[in-house]
Amino acid sequence: MERRTALVLGASGGVGGEVAARLALGDWRVRALHRDPDRIQRKLPVTWLKGDAMNAADVAAAAEGADLIVHAVNPPGYQNWHRLVLPMIDNTIAAASAEGARILLPGTIYNYGPEVFPEISEDTPQAPHTRKGKIRVEMERRLQVVAKAGGARVLIVRAGDYFGPRAGNNWFAQALVKPGRRPRTIVTPGAPGVGHQWAYLPDVAETMVRLVERADLADFARFHMDGQWDSDGTRMAVAIRSVLGEPELPVKSLPWAPIRLAAPLVPLFRELAEVRHLWQAPVRLRNDLLLATLGMEPRTPLTDAVRATLAGLGCLGQGPQSAGAATRQPAV
Repeated sequence: MERRTALVLGASGGVGGEVAARLALGDWRVRALHRDPDRIQRKLPVTWLKGDAMNAADVAAAAEGADLIVHAVNPPGYQNWHRLVLPMIDNTIAAASAEGARILLPGTIYNYGPEVFPEISEDTPQAPHTRKGKIRVEMERRLQVVAKAGGARVLIVRAGDYFGPRAGNNWFAQALVKPGRRPRTIVTPGAPGVGHQWAYLPDVAETMVRLVERADLADFARFHMDGQWDSDGTRMAVAIRSVLGEPELPVKSLPWAPIRLAAPLVPLFRELAEVRHLWQAPVRLRNDLLLATLGMEPRTPLTDAVRATLAGLGCLGQGPQSAGAATRQPAV
């Protein structure tokens, strides 16, 4: 069987890098587009191409002969969404349409407003209240239009908050712990007793690739993952304490008040404040369709996933770590 070709946009990021690595383990030739490939620190079994996802010609050239385009690219620092996100997806759509490729998009929960919480399925109406959510809805609308027109096929896989050993731009690595040092406290953004959904990135990548490789996948397909459901907002902190071997490690709440006050002046704080509602109420994606399609969902045990993540982030250091410190592959 001839090897297929995938182009990954955003391979230097968490989800893009994991998907690129997982594709390369199979019968895929993997290319990755980056503005400055020489600066990439993570070693991936891919062919790096110099180019910009904002440049239609760069994307088209990189996608020549591709069967799959993974659109896992975001604006640096999650800023300037209103200027950058839609032009980038348009470039991906144009390139995929020219090659007859499928587009794989990691979905978000930004697409939904609180009126549809707590449980969300693939056909739940998307009516977001935030700027970022409205842009994400427009992205998916454009993808659905092109798929229905026969221009490109589309797969969207939506999951909870990402965490993993090679990803730093997420709540786990920017709030709960600090990369490069052993935690002295755990900082949780959620309200006490409120459930939250997490997604371990190697499991996300495994799920995405299994779906992409199905011959019976619809031209436009959406799937939701259940991932790691923290039913009362404490399970993740308990797992971190367990891995570190420190059951009494302090847990503190994220100081939302100063973040909200500084939001008009600090772009990052504005982005954080905009999604606070996702931590104030339980939001859970239903994976019924995924289970019906794959028969199961790849799911690494939480303690193993947290251990691998803390190790990858350089957070284990010296201390009474729990037994069984070897990392494991995603459960299959």
